[in-house]
Amino acid sequence: MLNQTSYRGLRLIAVIFFKTCLTLAISRIKLLQNKRDAQLRLMRKEIAQFLQTGQEAIARIRVEHIIREQNVWAAYEILELFCEFVYARVPILESQKECPSELREAVASIIFAAPRCSDLPDLLHVRNLFAAKYGKEFIAAASELRPDTSVNRTIVEKLSVGAPSAEVRLNVLKEIAKEYNVEWDSSYTEAELSKKPEDLLNGPKQIAAPVQASLEPNTRGHPPTSENPVTSPNGNRGAKSLDSPTSVTKAPLWPANIAKPSLTDSTLADSSDIKKDTRPETSDVLERARAAISAAERASTAARLAADLVNVKFSSSKIEEGKS
Repeated sequence: MLNQTSYRGLRLIAVIFFKTCLTLAISRIKLLQNKRDAQLRLMRKEIAQFLQTGQEAIARIRVEHIIREQNVWAAYEILELFCEFVYARVPILESQKECPSELREAVASIIFAAPRCSDLPDLLHVRNLFAAKYGKEFIAAASELRPDTSVNRTIVEKLSVGAPSAEVRLNVLKEIAKEYNVEWDSSYTEAELSKKPEDLLNGPKQIAAPVQASLEPNTRGHPPTSENPVTSPNGNRGAKSLDSPTSVTKAPLWPANIAKPSLTDSTLADSSDIKKDTRPETSDVLERARAAISAAERASTAARLAADLVNVKFSSSKIEEGKS
């Protein structure tokens, strides 16, 4: 008899605590709604000033915060209705072991939203009471949005952490401009929001070809002909003189099983002109190299003589110091 009485007393205390948590949650939601309304009005006014002064980049960033606050406001409004509905059906919840079908959406939505609403700690207490009554599996199903749960889709959408779409941001900016009578041309913002972000991980889509590759003559495997003339570094096709001997590449020997291409007279004339033009340049380069080598040898000899002179002076000074 005593055990049954104590059990009833514990159930009564749990019911009172459950109602108290729901009442505190409803009161806190109303208080936060009033506070959020004032903040939203101030933020919308600031964005209207940004649009009026031409600071659209700042307005596009700040509008995301407004959309997030509006979504939380809408979610809290639905949660307030669910808490009031559950509070009115507490006797039904107490009398039945399983969650009633008409209360499943409200209960599952409160369980899902409780850990995502950090400024409503009373919902966590309500969630723990639901876990004690219906089990951890029921709580996990609602938290993970399993198919057999009935979480309100609007609450799921409003409490999501994803960034708002460009269309939503543009519509909110237009609403703010219309609300505060701001003459704002949205064409630039529409163009900016319609741009797709670059894929920075994969790098740029187009890679510019090296400039050197376009300047070098394409003579590998194909001798210069009238159809494939040599391109000079200045970009003139069919040029018969080259700026440097390194820009001329030898054609590889043709295999025996492949017929050699026919060489016309103009091609032979072009190749002979190229050889004639490059010979003086090659001799000039060799002469310059020899002059540089001889200058380097003279400089090293002078340095060696200077070092010997310093050593002689240093040794003579030491001898004089030793005599004194």
